[in-house]
This record gives sequence, C-alpha cells and structure tokens, in this order.
Amino acid sequence: MEEKLIILDFGSQYTQLIARRVRELNVYCEIHPYNADVAIDDSVIGVILSGSPCSVRDADHPEPQLDALNLTVPVLGICYGAQWLATKFGGQVEASKHREYGRANLVTINESRLTAGIAAGSQVWMSHGDTITQKPEGVEILASTDSVEVAAYRITGKDIYAIQFHPEVTHSTDGKALLSNFVRNICGAHSTWTPAHFIETTVEEIREKVGEERVILGLSGGVDSSVAAMLIHKAIGKQLYCIFVNNGLLRKDEYDSVLESYQSLGLNVRGVDATDLFLDELEGVTDPETKRKIIGRLFIDVFDKAAHEVEDVKWLAQGTIYPDVIESVSVNGPSATIKSHHNVGGLPEKMNLRLLEPLNTLFKDEVRTIGKEAGVPDAILKRHPFPGPGLAIRIIGDITRDKLRILQEADAIFINGLKTSGFYDDVWQAGAIFLPVQSVGVMGDERTYENVICLRAVTSLDGMTADWVDLPHHFLADVSNKIINTIKGINRVVYDISSKPPATIEWE
Repeated sequence: MEEKLIILDFGSQYTQLIARRVRELNVYCEIHPYNADVAIDDSVIGVILSGSPCSVRDADHPEPQLDALNLTVPVLGICYGAQWLATKFGGQVEASKHREYGRANLVTINESRLTAGIAAGSQVWMSHGDTITQKPEGVEILASTDSVEVAAYRITGKDIYAIQFHPEVTHSTDGKALLSNFVRNICGAHSTWTPAHFIETTVEEIREKVGEERVILGLSGGVDSSVAAMLIHKAIGKQLYCIFVNNGLLRKDEYDSVLESYQSLGLNVRGVDATDLFLDELEGVTDPETKRKIIGRLFIDVFDKAAHEVEDVKWLAQGTIYPDVIESVSVNGPSATIKSHHNVGGLPEKMNLRLLEPLNTLFKDEVRTIGKEAGVPDAILKRHPFPGPGLAIRIIGDITRDKLRILQEADAIFINGLKTSGFYDDVWQAGAIFLPVQSVGVMGDERTYENVICLRAVTSLDGMTADWVDLPHHFLADVSNKIINTIKGINRVVYDISSKPPATIEWE
C-alpha cells in the first residue's frame, strides 16, 4: 500500500501550496475538506492541518472530523491548525494586540526533530490575527519571534507539532527544510513518489481498469490532454481513440501542426474540421457567456458524433488535473459541485461512458514533469495555456471571418516573436486581442480608420493571480511595426499592463 499524507483544508489560500511542497519531497499527499470523514488507514503516515481565514474564537469555527488527541500518526498544525490544536489541548487563543502579517524572524529556536538544522534568525511568513496566549500543559515551545512566544510547539510525549507561520511559502526561507523534517524524519516517509514510479503504477492501473475495452479522448493540443493521451497509449495502445476538433478558433495553422505532432507520437488520432459549423453559429453573437455556451454545446455535438463512429467505446478519458478536483469540492461542506467549464462538460452523462482521469492527482507542474518522462515533446509541454473557447474570447464583440484572420496573423507574429527572442519560456501566457474600436492613422499620404490590436503577456504560477510581463520596449516596437506593416486592417497596437487582480488574464 502506497504511503500518503493527508492535508485537511480549512479554507486557506495556501493549502494547495502545502501539497505542492510535500510532493516536491517525492511524497504523495491528498487534500480533503476539513469536515470530510477521512479514513486514517495503514497507508496514512501523517496529517497536516492547514491555515484558515476563520478564527477558533468564532462560534461556528471549522471543526475537523479528527480525534487529534488519540490520533496514532504524526500531526502538523499550520497557523489556524496550530491554534485549533492548542484549544483542543486546553490552551487559550485570543485576538492579537498587534496583528502579524508578512515577514518575521524566529529569534529563539529549541532543538527538536521539527526544527533540526534551522538556526535562530530564520525568516518566516506570518498571516494571523489571533495568538496563542496560554499554552496547554505539557507543551514544549520550539520557536518564538519578537512578538509571538508560541511560534512553534510540540505536545510533549506525542508526535503532534504546530507552527504559527506558513512554511509552504517561499518567504519562509527554511520552510522546505521544516516540512522535510516533518514528512521524512517524523512521519518516516520513504520519498518513493517519483515521475517514473507514477508512470509505472498509472499505466498498470489503466491496463487493469480498462482491460480489452476501448477509450475515447478529446485532444486539445494542450499539456493535460496530451500527457493523459500518452499515458493511456502506453497502457492500451490502439484501444485509445483520440479526436481533435477544429472549432475554427485556434491559432494560425495550429490545427494542422498539432494534428501532425500527435500522429508523429504514434497516437491513434482523428481530426475533425468543424470550422464552418462554429463560425456560422457564432455570427452576430457579442455576449461572452453566450459565445462560451455555443462553443461548448457545439463541441459536445461534434465530439459525440465523431465518437459514435467508433464502435464499442466504454470509456471517456479526460485530462482532469488535481486543482480541478480540489476546486470542485466545497470546504464548507462535503458536497461536490463540478465547475461548468470542467473539461468536456456533460459528455460522460450524454454518452453514458465511464470516466478515465489518469492525471487527477497531479498539479500542472507535475503533469509537465510526468509528460517529459513519458516522452511528450517540449513543443507541447511548454505550450502556453490557451482558453477552451479559443480566439472567440479574444475578439471583443461579434466574430467575423475577417476579424479572425486579422487576429490569427497578429497573434502569430507576437508568439513567434516571443519564441525567436527567447522570451516565450519566461512568459506563462500570451496572445493578441482584437479590440472593438477603430482609430485614426496615417499610412503613406492617406488617412486611415482601422482596427486596434492589444498584446497581452503575463507571468503566473497557476492562473489564480498574474502579473504583466515587462517586455523590452525594442521588442514591443518590433512586433508592433511588423503587425501594422504586414497585416491589412490594423493601424495601432497597444500593450496591456494590467495585473490579475483586478483585471483577468483574458479580456472576456
């Protein structure tokens, strides 16, 4: 039975980051809502309690379904988790006289298995409005800051540890060392959860689950569906049938180039060009949500029709990744609500197929690592995220074939420029947007009244927040000149310098 850690989520913005840090130690972990009835079986080697925006002093504060006093595996409470443990063992938590947010330093550290190798002065990241003012009896203080006496502690005689700061964020300089101490030294993790191990076990699980039956998978050209396809292909070969739908809203020449790359990987893939169907139905539509719904509905129809041309299909494969699963479950209750844009929407129900989701325990960076190990080329693995509705939501207002042509040409110049200049891999997502305005210009001796293109490039870790990329002015000038001089219909190029929040990455 494979070892794992359980992380109970109390609603902290950092919970997924805790999991990522544990995974970086080659240890498998799972996130569950704090009120989930989680079985602590022989595979569980430890439990981590996350932070929370709530206070243990609130009447309806989150209470996990966990008997911490009699738990037989090690426990680490972080921030709210530390305060909740303190109250359970008889301590006192009160509102801080001085709320502590941001950087702090551990001025005193007592030697322990949790703090091994961490010296006094170590910087940590605080984010709390409450403080443990009275420690429980039998508690050993392991670290303090200038303003927080109980910054880290241990329940004497038990493998129950707690810290008031966040070791998972990069601002805590020895945070990874502390988590490693807990995971490896206290929980005894063997750190066997590696890309090669994941591929081996996942391929074997797919073989056992699917047997001789057929699987259908919708490819998008993106990282997740491509890596899922390669893993399933390794397991069952030609029993996997892939469908790549061209909705007419892809980047310039993308349909042919991506289809060719899939075929070169040996995948059993069929391309379906439904450009006219999508563009005809989108004609005159300006509302972004209506665009999305039309595209989603048509995709299901086209995919369903193509899938029914394959006989005896029993499984629908999807590139669902772990954040999709986590975000589908409410921390305020055990009910699961699937996001409306979750991969291919209503297809499993419509087609009466069983779901196969080989990546649903992985984060995006782990998917790329697994993909590289599985032989997926960098051209796919390093591809920027691209919205499901494609360029439909990068044409503000109604969509016409001429606007689409102009945008594809401008986007190609921008993206190719990023690649040839060496900036592409440093940018998380980039693209061009066709704005619903025209501006006055002068070309030669003539006055023009033509379209405006906006360029957008952002850096991000997961898309939840993003910052605009400060691309060199000479690069932007070169791209602007090339777009205006080579694409008829554009006389102005602007650059978006908005961060998320308050803006979003996409304009629609």
